[in-house]
Amino acid sequence: MPSYTVTVATGSQWFAGTDDYVYLSLEGTAGCSERHLLDKPFYNDFERGAVDSYDVTVEEDLGEIQLIKIEKRKYWYQDDWYLKYITVKTPMGDYLEFPCYRWITDEKEIVLRDGRAKLLRDDKTQILKQHRRKELETRQKMYRWKEWHPGFPLSIDAHSHSDLPRDIQFDNEKGIDFILNYSKAMENLYINRFMHMFQSSWSDFADFEKIFVRISNTISEYVMQHWKEDFMFGYQFLNGCNPVLIRRCTEIPKKLPVTIDMVECSLERNLTLEEEVKQGNIFIVDYELLDGVDANKTDPCTIQYLTAPICLLYKNLESKIVPIAIQLGQQPGPDNPIFLPSDATYDWLLAKIWVRSSDFHIHQTVTHLLRTHLVSEVFSIAMFRQLPAVHPLFKLLVPHMRFTIAINTKAREQLICECGLFDKANATGGGGHVQMVQKAMKDLTYSSLCFPEEIKARGMDSKEDIPYYYYRDDGIKVWEAIKNFAEDVIHIYYESDEVVCEDVELQAFVKDIYVYGMRGVKASGFPKIIRTREKLAEYLTVIIFTTSAQHAAVNFGQYDWCSWIPNAPPTMRCPPPTEKGTVTIEQIVESLPDRGRSCWHLGAVWALSQFQDTELFLGMYPDEHFVEKPVKEAMTKFRKNLDEIVSAITERNKNKKLPYYYLSPDRIPNSVAV
Repeated sequence: MPSYTVTVATGSQWFAGTDDYVYLSLEGTAGCSERHLLDKPFYNDFERGAVDSYDVTVEEDLGEIQLIKIEKRKYWYQDDWYLKYITVKTPMGDYLEFPCYRWITDEKEIVLRDGRAKLLRDDKTQILKQHRRKELETRQKMYRWKEWHPGFPLSIDAHSHSDLPRDIQFDNEKGIDFILNYSKAMENLYINRFMHMFQSSWSDFADFEKIFVRISNTISEYVMQHWKEDFMFGYQFLNGCNPVLIRRCTEIPKKLPVTIDMVECSLERNLTLEEEVKQGNIFIVDYELLDGVDANKTDPCTIQYLTAPICLLYKNLESKIVPIAIQLGQQPGPDNPIFLPSDATYDWLLAKIWVRSSDFHIHQTVTHLLRTHLVSEVFSIAMFRQLPAVHPLFKLLVPHMRFTIAINTKAREQLICECGLFDKANATGGGGHVQMVQKAMKDLTYSSLCFPEEIKARGMDSKEDIPYYYYRDDGIKVWEAIKNFAEDVIHIYYESDEVVCEDVELQAFVKDIYVYGMRGVKASGFPKIIRTREKLAEYLTVIIFTTSAQHAAVNFGQYDWCSWIPNAPPTMRCPPPTEKGTVTIEQIVESLPDRGRSCWHLGAVWALSQFQDTELFLGMYPDEHFVEKPVKEAMTKFRKNLDEIVSAITERNKNKKLPYYYLSPDRIPNSVAV
């Protein structure tokens, strides 16, 4: 009688093993086997991290194995099991691989196909087509769209992390408990004694060091030492944790009535302001989105303030970007003066602090939350709903969706919900952050997620004109490496543009993103259909880059740039100044966050800047969803390209006081998971 050797690999994460009964059935072109209990006498099967082998004997040859069915039945109590993969050695000596990488819960069964990626057009037998259809029908019931707030991209229909499908939950829920993590961070930073001291102001700038100097960090210490300097203020627009707002100014806006007399002493080329604009030396950052946003009113004991400044910057003869004018509101007038470097020291310093605070709010809510977290969740839900596990694009994308839905669900549960942690320290808490996302949706376009296009649209693409824009330089390299990898995979499975057009599963995936993620807004520029391999490569690059590199660039520098509170105040407790010559050091300190809010803020940026213990970085694919040699060769080539980028960035950063490493591939997690 024919005998098959079946090898079963159990996951290595906590509680991956099971004591339940596990049964296996083989289904081939010539017939089906009986259900076989996988059990070895006097042996503990399916332990965490184990690889177990079994001989399965059948009555007659089953032909080519198409499917295997795994059933789990309760032994003593319900015991979830994480199955990595199964391999089958046939009587003819052939090896078949069946990737799973899923949890089997309760008394469930799953049906697996072999690991060769297939488009729908490649499936010739009814049994395979039916399996494909059934998988998507099941997933679409599990992964449902839901509107969290009007105007937001749709998110997963789940009230809490525990409501999510087991396959996308965190392995250890405690590891992503925001309340626990923030409290631990404050304990590790030795600042928990201050965390309840709301309304208690700091004495002076040096007083902030009480919650700062416990951790030695090159960049954050450098920021503490130089934050008042104009060069540091300007540098952060290029390489801080929000390097996406600065744009070349092609015309001074009418709402910012700057004159040559105001800024003449800041210009170094003996040119007029208009001539400097024409030569491309003037840049602008406009926080118009904050105009009209309600400040946090959740604490009746503390009035908090927001404003919407406009900041004009100049490229000096050293090619450094420095501020030359700041207006703290959108409407010009006598009570909204334009602050200048030539003003009194504290006038100019407070104006810069207001800009840094506004930048923090845009960063957290728009750059970080909306444009990485919420967008990545849209990609994730659409993938699970429309791409079966056998589809090559599912295999390509699934590592970049790891834990994204879970972290966002947990955030909605604890962090950005009503009365959540975000309300404790941020001036945009209490609903302001919701208004900001709703307003920012009009600027969430497909082209703005295409990294090279976005850089060019802001007039920031010239390396000669703007030589120290490392976010741009490293981002372009990583974008190209991802795009080349996507192209290599596409050309393995899509032999022509016609095959792309005919892939109904791909088109359903694209449509889901447009209809539910972008809410069907035509102005978003998101495609409703993809017709060419070239466009598909770009589309996949947008997804992978957003979920990996873009999130890394704007997330993991938060402690570096925001831990020194005066450099990134999460709230301001006095209104912006309406006249010059009145600002004192005492007024600045009173404006900055109190001791309690400072500690919550510091705990937050510390916790958000940490990698996971089990972090997988860009190019690391330990779960072998692909089994074909050409794809594995493409992965090897991808990793080699990424290694070259790491080497180049490491070499550039040598001896730099302010190294830029957020887009070094060895520091870019595969997915949005923190």
